[in-house]
Amino acid sequence: MDRFFKLKENGTTVRTEIMAGITTFMTMAYILAVNPSILSASGLSWTAVFLATALAAGIFTIVMGLFVNFPVALAPGMGLNAYFAATIIASQSTDTPISPAMGLTAVFISGIIFLILTVTQIRQMLITAVPDSLKHAITVGIGLFIAALGLKNSGIMSISPETMVIHMGDLHTPSVYLTVIGLLLIAVLMVLRVPAAFLWGILGTTVIAWLTGNLDVKAALTGQTWVPNFGELNFWHFDFAGIMNVGIVTVVLTFTFVELFDTFGTLVGTANRAGFMKNPEEGKKRVGKAMFVDAVGVSGGAILGTSTVTAFVESSSGIAQGGRTGLTAITTGVCFLLALFLAPLVALIPGSATAAALILVGLLMMQSVKDIDFKDMVYAVPSFFIIVMMPFTFNIANGISFGVVSYVVLALIANLAGKSGAGTGKGKYVIHPLMWILAVLIVLRYLMLGAG
Repeated sequence: MDRFFKLKENGTTVRTEIMAGITTFMTMAYILAVNPSILSASGLSWTAVFLATALAAGIFTIVMGLFVNFPVALAPGMGLNAYFAATIIASQSTDTPISPAMGLTAVFISGIIFLILTVTQIRQMLITAVPDSLKHAITVGIGLFIAALGLKNSGIMSISPETMVIHMGDLHTPSVYLTVIGLLLIAVLMVLRVPAAFLWGILGTTVIAWLTGNLDVKAALTGQTWVPNFGELNFWHFDFAGIMNVGIVTVVLTFTFVELFDTFGTLVGTANRAGFMKNPEEGKKRVGKAMFVDAVGVSGGAILGTSTVTAFVESSSGIAQGGRTGLTAITTGVCFLLALFLAPLVALIPGSATAAALILVGLLMMQSVKDIDFKDMVYAVPSFFIIVMMPFTFNIANGISFGVVSYVVLALIANLAGKSGAGTGKGKYVIHPLMWILAVLIVLRYLMLGAG
């Protein structure tokens, strides 16, 4: 085992790796409850999504550990699962509704595109093409998008169907006050730096819901079994014939685009924290392999019946506990596979508990706002558009689109006017050729297909 995982070389032990893997699992186990809660709203079966979530996280995290020797776990990603559900739900009132099967097909195709981009090295070019401020703005915007979803699902944020005015929900409603309790629990645990604060907060809110008579245990457990029934999986639940409907191309591109930067940031960040980037050549090689596994996980997760699988930033908790090799990832993956036998317990968790987690996941993603250059308007304006358009139009693609096009236009004007670098002598603003291509495609998309 030492020879395979190079434990001594990485300054770690079997015990340390196993404990680190369990820590990572504990910090991201909330996805087992949150992902089925989000995707079931789009028409997918709760049980099917739970099985797909546990299987996808278990299988591809183990693959990451075995083939890359990297202490990073994968699971269906927050933000993209919300986008998946929101897109399908919003489309039902249009002339071209998108079915859950079509949504999974879009995720599968995005995985194939992602794999091609990874193998051909175009992925690295795209990451270089988009300015850092815009990358951070995408993370912030998705965070607000997720928080808005949690506020809406809990009833804390209510939207009047007649006037479309947003206002606060009734605090006397059980789902609302339970969500507020969940927010307080998770926030306090985070302040106290308790490991797995989200998981314990969700469980604590569930217990409070039960004690206050707001949890119907019998109804929650109806149809649930301790032994997983894999026959309920939405395996290869695709609709290739319907993917050419209006808007589906945008959905595919959005999944690909957002996952591109989300994974890059997570993998590079965790690699830095683990010390792999001290040797840049070896670090880049390992991150490249990890990106390949991540790309396979996107399509693999869709085959199993869940939204985009991606590297989880929560993996840093295991790294902080000393995890340095793939044994950490394998331990986490095994824990997810064992969780397949806990479906009845997960089914008990009320929507108010998962809504609280969604809102505070938004908080964590908001932290990237400090890395945006708001002093330079060429970066500030596109970043602002990205951040506000995502939650206010309830569409991640709109935010990215406004950001990319506005950056290309403003950077071009600044360069032509000699206002490069906001007068700081930084030279001309760089507009990568791929940014031009993206901008043109986005404009054509809106001209031909209308609003998203």
